[in-house]
Amino acid sequence: MYYLNYFFVFSIIGHIIESFIYYNGESGILFGWWTPIYGIGIILILLTNKLINKLRINEFIKVILLFIISAILLSIIEVFGGYLIEWFFGFSFWDYSDYKYNIGKYAALEMAIIWGICSVIIYFVKPFLDKIISKIPKYFTYILTILFIIDVFLTIFIKH
Repeated sequence: MYYLNYFFVFSIIGHIIESFIYYNGESGILFGWWTPIYGIGIILILLTNKLINKLRINEFIKVILLFIISAILLSIIEVFGGYLIEWFFGFSFWDYSDYKYNIGKYAALEMAIIWGICSVIIYFVKPFLDKIISKIPKYFTYILTILFIIDVFLTIFIKH
C-alpha cells in the first residue's frame, strides 16, 4: 500500500500542478485527475533512495547520487512515456525541442535538473510525507486502484 499510495498522491499532485499552475490546461492522457508519470517518478525516487541509503557513504554523497540517478531515470521515463503516448495515441503532451539543452523531443537537461532537484526535496521531506501516506485508509487506496484501472481501460478503448 505504501508505494501505491505514493503513486496516487503524486499522480494527483502532478495533475493539479500541470493543469492549473504550469500548463493551465489538460494534463495527461487519462480521464481522471491523475497523471501517472508523476506516480511512476515518485516510485523511482523512493526506490533509488532506498538503494542509496543502503550504501555506507556520507549523507552529502547520498544526496548527490540521488540527484544524479533520479535526474537520469526520470528523464528516461519521460522519453519512454513521450514516445509511448505519441505511438499509441498519436499526439504529444510535451515537447522540449525549444529548450536550449534538449536531448530530442522528450528530454532536456533543464528538465533533468528539475527532476533531480525534486528528488532531493523528496529526500528531505520524506519523513513528513511518510506520516501522511501512512494515514491513508486501505479502503480508499482500493477505491482509487479500481477507479484508476477503469480509467486506463476507458482511455485505451475510447481515446485509442
